Amino acid sequence: MAVESERENAILILQQGNAPSRKWTLDRQEYVIGRLPDCDITLPDRLVSRHHARLFQKDGTFWLEDLGSKNGTYVNGEPVTSPRELKDGDEIQIALRFRLAFVGAEETAPLEVELEHKLWIDDRSHDVYLGNTRLEPPLSYAQYSLLKALMEAKGGVVSRDALVSAVWPGEESGVSDQAVDALVRRLRERLAELNPNKQYVITVRGHGFRLEND
Repeated sequence: MAVESERENAILILQQGNAPSRKWTLDRQEYVIGRLPDCDITLPDRLVSRHHARLFQKDGTFWLEDLGSKNGTYVNGEPVTSPRELKDGDEIQIALRFRLAFVGAEETAPLEVELEHKLWIDDRSHDVYLGNTRLEPPLSYAQYSLLKALMEAKGGVVSRDALVSAVWPGEESGVSDQAVDALVRRLRERLAELNPNKQYVITVRGHGFRLEND
């Protein structure tokens, strides 16, 4: 696909939802996202609040703010609890029903941002998704806690001790390396149900584990 010649403005692309696929050129200072027709970006769904979130420019960059929505605003699977600066390639979830890709004005990547291979989690329901495909049945509590700890590291290495504390808080002294390895192995098997061609959980020998989610 050809890249648009003028890339002076950031772009927002609707990737998932019950509305037709579309994109918005962000050439104004502020946009309100919500369910009502008076919003700048209207997402017609009962789970979306009337005025759900706000995109605004500050110091030449775009920021995203939740407007007290009932079902939350997320960036890359993390809840937006205060204004968050957006970076090229960020994935915005509105009420976990709509998925939008943010393409920065300075980037020359094609407008069709492929995010279907990324894992993301709903921390309220403890569901795990690959794109818009939900993992069924859900992960166990321990498996989910392990995956969440790896995702929060944003690609960094998480030590065995840190994983034990995240999964078995208060029981660290009684958890063996074999128990950690067994849990990692089972998580890999479950994630392979979503994508058998990718190894998401990587062992970094002598250091711990990291999540490969690119």
